[in-house]
Amino acid sequence: MVETTGGGPQDGTAEVLDRPLPDGVRRRVVQIVADGFGGLTVTELPAQLRQYARFTPNRRAKFAGNAMAAALETDPLFRQRIGERLKEAQPELTGALESGSPPPAADPLDVAAAAYVLRPPGWVKLVTAAGEEAQRADAERVDEESRAELERLRAELARAREHTKAETERLRTELESAKKEVDALHRKLRSALSDVKRGEAALRKLRGETEAVRAEGHAQVSAAESESRRLKARLGETEAALEAARRAAREGRSVEDMRVRLLLDTVLDAAQGLRRELALPPVSVRPAETVDAVEPGRMTPKDIAARALSEHDPAILDQLLALPQAHLVVDGYNVTKTGYPQMPLEKQRLRLLGQLAQLAAQTGAEVTCVFDGAELAAPVLLAPPRGVRVLFSKPGVTADELIRQLVRAEPPGRPVIVASTDREVADGVARAGARPVASAVLLKRLS
Repeated sequence: MVETTGGGPQDGTAEVLDRPLPDGVRRRVVQIVADGFGGLTVTELPAQLRQYARFTPNRRAKFAGNAMAAALETDPLFRQRIGERLKEAQPELTGALESGSPPPAADPLDVAAAAYVLRPPGWVKLVTAAGEEAQRADAERVDEESRAELERLRAELARAREHTKAETERLRTELESAKKEVDALHRKLRSALSDVKRGEAALRKLRGETEAVRAEGHAQVSAAESESRRLKARLGETEAALEAARRAAREGRSVEDMRVRLLLDTVLDAAQGLRRELALPPVSVRPAETVDAVEPGRMTPKDIAARALSEHDPAILDQLLALPQAHLVVDGYNVTKTGYPQMPLEKQRLRLLGQLAQLAAQTGAEVTCVFDGAELAAPVLLAPPRGVRVLFSKPGVTADELIRQLVRAEPPGRPVIVASTDREVADGVARAGARPVASAVLLKRLS
């Protein structure tokens, strides 16, 4: 809206701008004042601008912009002097404005700024049109930027889709390869099981044959012993006859002696032939070896039974951590409040983590310590010790739930040990395939 006063419709100074000066026009006006500022003496400047007399045009535009714009609006004499400097600097533009026909090729912002300083008739329309043109240009620029951003996002979406498609194909290929490997492993397993069954059958057959040979050997030994007893009996008879023959010889009966000697030689030759025929081995077992007793250095059944470990023996934790790829998950506050509840939480954590670092270094097992984040008033600034992973549960998630998530994240078959006295935690991880141990067992091992 343009208002006029008694100066008439052709007097531009009577026109009033009813809206704020557009930002683009205001910047150009401030630059015009800053450029014309240096051509004025200190006495020609308004009092509030004299402190900026020695500033460079750029510094004046930066630090005195508001003051110069206010002085230009309220001080007609200062505006007139700046207008004269503008006419000297841009005679063509200012002449066209005064003639009422602005150059069509000129920048609308420059035209509006010059019109605002010179105040020719219709200057309000020029300023308003420049503001609207600047707004349209900004809108077009924003629209172009939005279109460019949309195109960029579309291109990124297309690339992401292509990448996802390629990644899906790769994963599908890997899955097919894994399935083939699993099928091959299943075939190998079935073949190995078949070989084991055949081996067990052959072992049973061999055991049967061994038992049969052993029974046959026992029978032969029994027969040999019977024959030996018979021969011993005959030998006794022969010795008796020999003794009788000796007595007869002593009595001078030479004929009977000859007969008895001939009978003895016959019996001895028969016994030696029977030994060769039966091929009897020398006796290797002694009667004392058949008595049941415990020899020095051998373990008795009582000693073997004593080797079993109690559930509360810390040595069982060493056996579990010695398993390949073992993973120890510790319910942090459950352990510390079981072992040293009187200490502050910070010292409880530091003490437990230091002991767990030593355990990890000794066993080589993976160790994860879980603390309940609900106990904390602020984030903990803590450097985890070497070999120990430290986790705090998120808001709304308990440490027990985080422990169960860790157990479920492990592949089936990996040995996972969870140290906690909480029965609910122990039962939950046991159902998931982990091995629970009491916090007291871990504390005994750490101490």
